[in-house]
Amino acid sequence: MNSLIDTSVIVVFSVFIMLIGFMFARTGRNLKSFFAGGEAVPWFIGGLSLFMSFFSAGTFVAWGSIAYKYGWVAVTIQWTMCIGGLVTGLYLAPKWKATGNLTAAEFIKERLGDKVQKSFIYIFMLVSLFIKGSVLYSVARLVGSSLDFPLVPVTVVLGIFMIAYTAVGGLWAVMVTDILQFVILTAAVLLIIPLAFSEAGGVNVVLERVPENFFHIVNGEYTWGFIVAFALYHIFYIGGNWTFVQRYTSVDTPKSASKVAFLFAGLYIISPVLWMLPPMIYRTMNPGLTGLETENAYLMVCKQVLPAGLMGLILTGMYFSTSASANTALNVVSAVFTNDIYKGINPHASDRKLMKVARLSSWFFGIGMIIIALIVPYIGGIVEFTLSVGAITGGPLLAPPIWALFSKRITGRATIYITVISLIVNLIFKMVLPLLMDYKLSRASEMLLGVLLPCILLLLYEVYAASKGWISEEYQQLQDRRAAQKTEVAEIDATEALEIKRQNRFGLQVIAFALAFIALLLYVLCAFTTKGTILVAGIATVILLCSLIPFFASRKVVV
Repeated sequence: MNSLIDTSVIVVFSVFIMLIGFMFARTGRNLKSFFAGGEAVPWFIGGLSLFMSFFSAGTFVAWGSIAYKYGWVAVTIQWTMCIGGLVTGLYLAPKWKATGNLTAAEFIKERLGDKVQKSFIYIFMLVSLFIKGSVLYSVARLVGSSLDFPLVPVTVVLGIFMIAYTAVGGLWAVMVTDILQFVILTAAVLLIIPLAFSEAGGVNVVLERVPENFFHIVNGEYTWGFIVAFALYHIFYIGGNWTFVQRYTSVDTPKSASKVAFLFAGLYIISPVLWMLPPMIYRTMNPGLTGLETENAYLMVCKQVLPAGLMGLILTGMYFSTSASANTALNVVSAVFTNDIYKGINPHASDRKLMKVARLSSWFFGIGMIIIALIVPYIGGIVEFTLSVGAITGGPLLAPPIWALFSKRITGRATIYITVISLIVNLIFKMVLPLLMDYKLSRASEMLLGVLLPCILLLLYEVYAASKGWISEEYQQLQDRRAAQKTEVAEIDATEALEIKRQNRFGLQVIAFALAFIALLLYVLCAFTTKGTILVAGIATVILLCSLIPFFASRKVVV
């Protein structure tokens, strides 16, 4: 009975989300509206979307495993993301918005040249497909094992759903998904925590049973060195990842772009505590998990404490948190391909043609993601491999474009050399030396090498270029183009401005309606719950009241 109810919740809510995607299909008139929300997305929606785009099934599997084994250090690790958000809000997000570019790739082309852009695009798309394919595999396995469904059809169905949603609705559809699954996961975790404490015997019992050092800020292999390295990594990752840059460029002003990052940072102060408490509590309920079994800690505590229907709710939240990450990556990869590759081949393509290419490219890259997810079980270790690829390529790919936001001396050629040298050195220490000399860096050293090496090379070049008095030719050409653009009289398209306002008002109305729908779904589930019924009804009421916020905000948008 419980499995039937949980499956019904997943199906009903998934169909509802797909309908929302189709509702936004008519609002994507051109590239800016499809990929950047008309550059007028409200900052609080962009911030929530950025926050949830950072989530995936790995948040519950990987960090949940660390929380179960080592305790509070899982929270400390995620607080490094808050540091990255604060630095991004202060310095990087407003800089990205001030460039006036639609994507990070577009900025790289204008500032560092075509060759650098194409090199970065190919690596970015390849890395994104492997990482998101592994993420899709993780969530498919999570859903399949929870509901006793076979892995392959679950992977295909979930993958197609992700692609269709992004291809149909564009950025606004992805952002609405982010908001809804933020509400779902928050509601679910607020239900799990009190129920888990109750099941474990109360707070005092939990505190008595946890291992020594369980609430220490650092623990086990996750030392202060690793925390510092991870914090440095997240400054570049949050401030320079192409997926997240789109959140900064889709708002109206540089100040709003900063608010997007600050909201992300603020949410990452509180949320890790809430997310990691359930597996930490479960350690006292079932302390016998070892090895890979610890990765199931989050799912096991959910199964043990959640009433009928609520397991389906949190599985839906976990799926959509992963789908948000994959959707965002698909949206950005599609944007990069359409805006930076196809437009270069066919510069006179109409908006209608570009929209068709955008949607087709979402399907093309999405199918590649599904194929990678399907081969994961047959070539074991790809998840660890793709995470390693991310660590290896993170610094070399993200640091140079961020540096170019501030530097007038860095050139395209220097960027290529620094990126290639950093990648080669990282690969040697990650793959070659362990095989030939049985020498392996620690987690902290590996992360520090990946982040600091390109920064040191960039700094050395900057100092050398300054001593020679060099100014990048690409920088001078960019300044000349911008000066020429300022002298031109901008033609204001009143029709387009009106459509953007309508799209944004429509988005807020859909969010309000969707929140009310979630509240209604929770009220219905109250009829099937055997425990925590009052708590479920209370959370449903709060969500219903919250639906009034976007509703009244939409009333203020004058069209």
